[in-house]
Amino acid sequence: MNRSRTLSITVNKKIGDAFDAILQVPPKMMPDAKMNDDGWWFFTGPHGKSRLKFNENKSLGILDHQYVDDESHWNVPMRVVSSGDFSEVVITLNKPDELTDEQFDKRMSEIGEMMVSMKNIIESDN
Repeated sequence: MNRSRTLSITVNKKIGDAFDAILQVPPKMMPDAKMNDDGWWFFTGPHGKSRLKFNENKSLGILDHQYVDDESHWNVPMRVVSSGDFSEVVITLNKPDELTDEQFDKRMSEIGEMMVSMKNIIESDN
């Protein structure tokens, strides 16, 4: 049986500002993050060497991305949705086949913490 989980955070930024800030988050969360010419961010994550690539469409609020580390590969739908002067950032995570249920649960906890850190970074950017 496939498992998935949807997580969301409210960000105290208008949609365009939140969208742009998210694209700039990798080096602020992972100090060794570097982007190559193909748009992939490379860095050391909690599960080894990692890479991340956004497939964005700002006019539609789409920030889908691929995330790959030493243990797993994720295709993550991500949306930034307007809520007046605030934005909702919503991601859906489908359990990769290579992770056990226990590993997936642990990742959900880690990703929840990462989203709080991302929110703090986005809201502190001026």
